[in-house]
Amino acid sequence: MTDKPNESELLELRKAKLDELRSAGNAFPNQFKRDSLANDLHSSYGELEKEDLEKKKDVFSVAGRIMLQRIMGKASFMTIQDMSGQIQAYLTKNDLPEGVYDSFKTWDLGDIVGIKGKLFKTKTGELTIHADQIELLTKSLKPLPEKHAGLVDTEQRYRKRYLDLITNEDSREIFKQRSFLIKEIRSFFDDEGFMEVETPMMHSTLGGAAAKPFVTHHNTLDLDLYLRIAPELYLKRLVVGGIEKVFEINRNFRNEGLSTKHNPEFTMLEYYTAYADFNDQMSFLERLFAYLSNELNGTSKISIEGKDYDLSKPFKKIGLLESIATKLSIPVGDLSDRKKLEELSKKHKIEDYKSYSDGKLQFELFEKIVEDDLIEPTFIIDYPVEVSPLSRLSDDKEGIVDRFELFIGGNEIANGFSELNDPEDQAERFKAQVEQKASGDEEAMEYDADYIEALEYGLPPCAGVGIGIDRLVMLFTGAESIRDVLLFPQMKPKS
Repeated sequence: MTDKPNESELLELRKAKLDELRSAGNAFPNQFKRDSLANDLHSSYGELEKEDLEKKKDVFSVAGRIMLQRIMGKASFMTIQDMSGQIQAYLTKNDLPEGVYDSFKTWDLGDIVGIKGKLFKTKTGELTIHADQIELLTKSLKPLPEKHAGLVDTEQRYRKRYLDLITNEDSREIFKQRSFLIKEIRSFFDDEGFMEVETPMMHSTLGGAAAKPFVTHHNTLDLDLYLRIAPELYLKRLVVGGIEKVFEINRNFRNEGLSTKHNPEFTMLEYYTAYADFNDQMSFLERLFAYLSNELNGTSKISIEGKDYDLSKPFKKIGLLESIATKLSIPVGDLSDRKKLEELSKKHKIEDYKSYSDGKLQFELFEKIVEDDLIEPTFIIDYPVEVSPLSRLSDDKEGIVDRFELFIGGNEIANGFSELNDPEDQAERFKAQVEQKASGDEEAMEYDADYIEALEYGLPPCAGVGIGIDRLVMLFTGAESIRDVLLFPQMKPKS
């Protein structure tokens, strides 16, 4: 009994095969034309009876990667995989040009092939293409992971996503769902009369959200720039310009840690509606989420931690302070008492709590003890002005802004508010942010004079929302980590 070749030995064996192909001519041909995908054939012909299929004379061209081989004497089966799925092929020595079948028997799992032939069904009823022409298109030098296990090592799945996609159907399905979700978002916003735009990725002034930025340098201008943390201030400039319903789907960059919920670059949907307020946007979100759920999964119900929630029903609403008080079983008034607020902050290990304003402490407490438990779709409202520098002040609640955050499954999914359109108020809040930055707050915004000037021309009453696409995909696919829905998540370099 001989030992199974290791990966290095297999690599050398496959390289030798490639050398033979090179010697024989073009080792990487590019003339084969595919006209059919596996799943399309299954959909169109899979339900036909064996006898009805035999009456068909159509010839199909398929191509893909060899995932399974059953090599026998003068007849063999193999399964190939393309972008849509898998289909079986049947090959016989007598039906192929001279020498082709013998060459086929030397091919390996992972090789990419083109096949032409008619469809039939085996005795077991499996739709199969009977090959009368087959061609090796690309030689795979490295062996695929074991066919039954796939690529199971989680870190390797993220680092070598190409192997994960080849071997794990669940991963392929997640990214198909992601693509479909973004397509349906665009369709929904188009039907609602929105205009899609693209705004700058490099900003000379830091703003749009509270986050630590990535910094780069423009050599020609000799100017430091920030990779954008949010498109908000540019999108609202467009509303000033008369684009009254506007949205963007694009990347944001935040110099934060890595976790199951965070990646330093992520995809955001952000949109603005003139002559609307934050209440309108909450209603809009409810419609959007019900629509997406129905389009993706055929139902408005979504299962989270074993419990179903109907996205077609109004979402729960609760004030930020009320949510904290309920969680801690304390009177809401305790959260406005500075002494008690500091005691709670110390107890829950909030750093530098003595330097924070009341509103900042309330927000920090909420993030610490409440948001992870917000499983049911819930709008948190009544945010303090100190943590909402771009939001409009409430007309009837002192120190509170017209803002909400949407939580589902313990994740913040969306953030929205009625926009602050008073240029003088906005200028004062920018100044407060500058002071916070000078005091050591790396996430504070800068003073954006150009944005203030834009507001001076008049921003109509409006409201906007930002939705994290990655977390949205997690929600609808049931993925437990943001890395499962990012094709190439940021990873710590190998040592």
